[in-house]
Amino acid sequence: MSAYEPQLKLLAIASGKGGVGKTNVSVNLAVALARLSRRVMLFDADLGLANADLLLGVRPQRTLYDLVSGEVDDLGSILVEGPDGILLVPAISGVASMANMSTTEHAGLIRAFSSYREPLDVLIVDTAAGVQGSVTSFCKAVQDVLVVVCDEPASMADAYALIKVLHQDHGLRRFRLVCNMMVNAEAGRRVAQNLATVLTQYLPDVVVELSGIIPLDEHLRRAVQKRVPVVNLYPASASARAFAELARRVDGWKTARSNHGGLGFFVERLLAHA
Repeated sequence: MSAYEPQLKLLAIASGKGGVGKTNVSVNLAVALARLSRRVMLFDADLGLANADLLLGVRPQRTLYDLVSGEVDDLGSILVEGPDGILLVPAISGVASMANMSTTEHAGLIRAFSSYREPLDVLIVDTAAGVQGSVTSFCKAVQDVLVVVCDEPASMADAYALIKVLHQDHGLRRFRLVCNMMVNAEAGRRVAQNLATVLTQYLPDVVVELSGIIPLDEHLRRAVQKRVPVVNLYPASASARAFAELARRVDGWKTARSNHGGLGFFVERLLAHA
């Protein structure tokens, strides 16, 4: 255990379906935490359809594919610095093999993360949508899973399906909920309550905590078009304030006492569950 990094917050951002703003939540939460003077790494783990770099307005020269293919052998070679000093681990979009890595390739990824020794406070893993194998592996390797949901029946149904799979097949019991693109706070609370009611009925051992309500905000849409996080471009907007509040809440969560190995802890768990 190093003197500067006794523990590391490990978060996975997941969703039952695409189109609910999961990556937007990941990007803006990462930057909002960095604005709290936290050292943040964002891992774009949507291995087949990566786009965190677009929302951050950065242009990676190398990606995760270069690590997996053996073009480079250390994580630092592909890291890209984003707004407020966050570090992005860029994946690559449109390469099917990245979503179906072999055991050898996965092991190379593990080694690359294990060798990284720079100080970090938070690792945010932006997973793919759905319940594919990589998503469950990442969710089991972190301490907190934030499930992003919006006020649509399909989003609610798929969020329930994701939680059900992670609980029944993989033993996860606690989930954090982020209600995104809400017309108002009451709508967010209603969505969270409706999901909690269904879970109580069918999965009584599951605990779901509402952690954030992000409003439907024209400023957020403009920020996406400009490829700048809304917390930077429009810091006084309703969505930016909501992300800042979510970051403060995340920052206050206790870190598991068992996590003393930083990124090594994450990759060891990832390897164990892959």
